[in-house]
Amino acid sequence: CLLNWRRPKHFLFPASFIIRLALVIYGDYQDRTMEVKYTDIDYHVFTDAARFITQGESPYNRSTYRYTPVLAWILTPNIYLNFTFGKILFILCDVLTGLLIYQYLCLRGISSEVACRVCSLWLLNPLPMGVSSRGNAESILTALVLCTLLCLEGRRLTWAAALYGLSVHMKIYPVTYALPIALALRTQVTPGVGREAVHPQRRGWGSSLWGFLRSFLNGELLLFAVVAAIVFFGLGALFYHMYGWDFLHETYLYHLTRRDIRHNFSPYFYMLYLTADSEWSQWLGLAAFVPQLALLLLVSWVHHRDLALCCFLHTAIFVSFNKVCTSQYFLWYLCLLPLVIPNLSLSTWQGVALLALWFTGQGAWLGPAYFLEFKGHNTFLAIWLAGLLFLVINCFILVQIVVHYRPVAQAAQGRKDK
Repeated sequence: CLLNWRRPKHFLFPASFIIRLALVIYGDYQDRTMEVKYTDIDYHVFTDAARFITQGESPYNRSTYRYTPVLAWILTPNIYLNFTFGKILFILCDVLTGLLIYQYLCLRGISSEVACRVCSLWLLNPLPMGVSSRGNAESILTALVLCTLLCLEGRRLTWAAALYGLSVHMKIYPVTYALPIALALRTQVTPGVGREAVHPQRRGWGSSLWGFLRSFLNGELLLFAVVAAIVFFGLGALFYHMYGWDFLHETYLYHLTRRDIRHNFSPYFYMLYLTADSEWSQWLGLAAFVPQLALLLLVSWVHHRDLALCCFLHTAIFVSFNKVCTSQYFLWYLCLLPLVIPNLSLSTWQGVALLALWFTGQGAWLGPAYFLEFKGHNTFLAIWLAGLLFLVINCFILVQIVVHYRPVAQAAQGRKDK
């Protein structure tokens, strides 16, 4: 399947790149001629950090640069070659994400034609198009995460571990995948086999717990953990040596204690806004992680046998219940949704209805947000209520996906029967 490129694929990927390239060119025109700029402010932050590196200084000399130094280093061609280099890199990673989706689906036995249709939901989606062409770096991470899952699916554990360590280094949220990956790679104990089958009535919770813990002691899991740790901690040690405490704080610690009181989709933003000056504010921000943690543990245990579904649910839950949630965060789970879609038993109309509901939730939030930003009206309460509605909508959609999801083997059998 990977070697048999059909016409839809020949057309889809070049066309997707050309559309994004046209948006980059248009964005340059809009930046030069219009008051409202097309380029994301973060892109200027990246470029300024890269400029500091070319001058032999720390990228963290640029205020609000709160990313790994890797990003600033790979964008130094913005200074040496052309300002748009980073945008070209980002749209290439965006198209690469679509290609990785295609390869993953083919590896799972999906036909080339169906895989093209599914990955077009990413490649022709205006949201990732706009985000990458405006100069946002999320496409690098989506490509790394997809590549990690592809290697895991193909049992290339050394590459998967290295890419996973790099993914967590680039942005901390993929660390939540560690538990489902560990559960998926552990030795599967078959009930009634071995010494435990001799006197099953004597098995207590102690022996069951020991058997569960012992299942994590296998070569595959050890290899994955060691390689991922070497990559993550190796990069961390290198950049700590180069940039010191600034690296640790701006790249990781800041995001753990961050309290963003600006309006966003998070259900917690209004609470954090009202308690910004309270001595309890810091603790409230940390308490926001508790619902996330509980749900992530539950999903890991129930769905770890299907990493595509589990990582999608993990990311959607992490984003929806995060104390800061903006539109670009949606890409973190939207890139994983195409891996799940072929196994859904939803009808076309049901899928369209859920999509319309998702956009309706965003529209309900964008209305009061517009009046706050551009009209100066006090709509904080309305924004918060709209954010709660959007959370309910997201939860409803996730429940529908779980309910209508067919395991991989069952879905493959269904396609054969057709």
